[in-house]
This record gives sequence, structure tokens and C-alpha cells, in this order.
Amino acid sequence: MPLTKENPHYTYADFLEWDEGERYEIIDGEAYLMAAPSRIHQEISMALSTMLYNYLEGKPCKVYAAPFSVRLFPAEDKSDNTIVEPDITVVCDPSKLDDRGCSGAPDFIIEITSPATARYDRIVKFDKYREAGVLEYWIADPKEKIVSAYLLKNGEYTAVNYDDTGAAPVRVLPGCEIDLKTIFAGPEGI
Repeated sequence: MPLTKENPHYTYADFLEWDEGERYEIIDGEAYLMAAPSRIHQEISMALSTMLYNYLEGKPCKVYAAPFSVRLFPAEDKSDNTIVEPDITVVCDPSKLDDRGCSGAPDFIIEITSPATARYDRIVKFDKYREAGVLEYWIADPKEKIVSAYLLKNGEYTAVNYDDTGAAPVRVLPGCEIDLKTIFAGPEGI
């Protein structure tokens, strides 16, 4: 749900002043309060984060689970107006990291959908991640037990879908495969 103010255009400068007890995302200047995720969402997030953390141990890329702020189009004067908190973020360029999160496009993002966020993840965030240059974007659907993996090529995403019967390669992390049987084994859907 968007916040309201006289001028409903929010920036990163506004974001820095908000209460840290509430989580918001800003898309094109419009702020959205983020609801607490479900238990199933958290189980999937933890399993994905753990697999990625174990794979990346000793490697230059780092994995971060939400809450972790990503400024997709950072501006030095903090006037940028798109700040997201992906469920899982992998950053391979340490110069993009600061104490507040990531400034610029991460290499890999995963969003875990719910009935309330599916449209937002599949349309709004999809477009912003593509525009920002996120190399690989996954949408994990707990209800259907599938992952839609999008790889950026020539400014557009190409899609491959994986179900819970096997593994899905993380194409921007050569040699990394995520066992979807394990990821979706416990959750009974949303």
C-alpha cells in the first residue's frame, strides 16, 4: 500500500529518514509498505539462502537475505526513486556494497511469490530488474512449486521454468545448481 503525502514522490533521501521498524520499497517514487512474509516463504528463503551461502563460501560474490536494500538506479544526491528489498540478492562486485545495502544492479535476485505479491514480482519488479541490468532473476512460486528463471541478454530476459523434480542451474554462478526438490520439499504451498 502506498504512503501518502502532499507530494507523493519519494526518494532515497526520504527512505533514509523512515522508521527502521517498518519495511518499505519505493518504485518510481511510490512507496509500498511490505507485509511480514509467511512461514512457508521464510522456509524457502532460508533454504535458498543456505544453498547459495554454502556455494559462495570463499568466493568473491556475497548472498544477502531480506531485509537488504537495493538501489537499482543510484544517484549521488540521493534523488533516486527506486529502492527494493528482494527476498535474496547476490552481489559479485564489492564496489556496489555499502553499509545500507547495494547501489546498482545485483548479479542475481530471487523473489518468492505469494498471492498478494505475484503480480508485483512478475510485472513491476520484473521490468525494473530488467531495466537496471540484473543479470539473472528468479521468481519462486511456492504454490506451484516452480522457479521461473530469467537471464538477461541484449537488454531482454529469456525464460526457463524448473519444477520441483530436479535442480536449476544459476547461470551467472557457473557450477552452482539449486536442488528444487529440497527447496520445495517441506512447504505445502501458500
